[in-house]
Amino acid sequence: MSDQQILVVEDEENLAEALKFNLERQGYQVIVKSNGYDALNVLQQEAPHLIVLDVMLPGLDGFEVCRRVRTTSNVPILMLTARGEEVDRVLGLEIGADDYLTKPFSLRELQARVRALLRRGGGAPPDGNGEAMTAGNLNVSQDARRAFRDGSEIPLRPREFELLVFLMRNRGLALSRRQLLDGAWGSDFVGDERTVDVHVRALREAVENDPHNPVRIVTVRGIGYRFEG
Repeated sequence: MSDQQILVVEDEENLAEALKFNLERQGYQVIVKSNGYDALNVLQQEAPHLIVLDVMLPGLDGFEVCRRVRTTSNVPILMLTARGEEVDRVLGLEIGADDYLTKPFSLRELQARVRALLRRGGGAPPDGNGEAMTAGNLNVSQDARRAFRDGSEIPLRPREFELLVFLMRNRGLALSRRQLLDGAWGSDFVGDERTVDVHVRALREAVENDPHNPVRIVTVRGIGYRFEG
């Protein structure tokens, strides 16, 4: 049995039971809650390594749960949604979710997403050495997993930190979204490549003097992004 704990927040009883059974077979410890309030109460007592969070919950929907979690925790969040609209997927990512799955989905795909998020979100440093990196007023310590701008620490979520490190390690190179996903999410990530755009927007808010006119993380039209510095 793994010491990695997963909180599943799902009000469809059959699906919740299937998720619990499947994840426990993979060796994870699983806590299941059927509404957002109970999930938030669990987070006051436990420190799960991952949250699998349904969007359509009674009382407090998954978007609001995600917002509240992000005020106190950087735990990776995988959102489940029955909606197919792009706006819902983007909203989930913008408020702090790390990945999403649209119902119906295969349990094999769920397992792949869970493994990728636990591997990258569990505090392990990215591939390469743990050297400190500097670009102008921006300083990053890979070992400490901390980033500073003008001497003040920048609050970055795990995925944002991984993306920033990968960009800085490849400064001056035009990187495609797929390359950024492979470098910061892992090569087995199977989600939407537009996930990168959402996280780049968040990074620009953190590191750019003017996020609307970025000079550090610049767009390379038709390709992706490049870090200048």
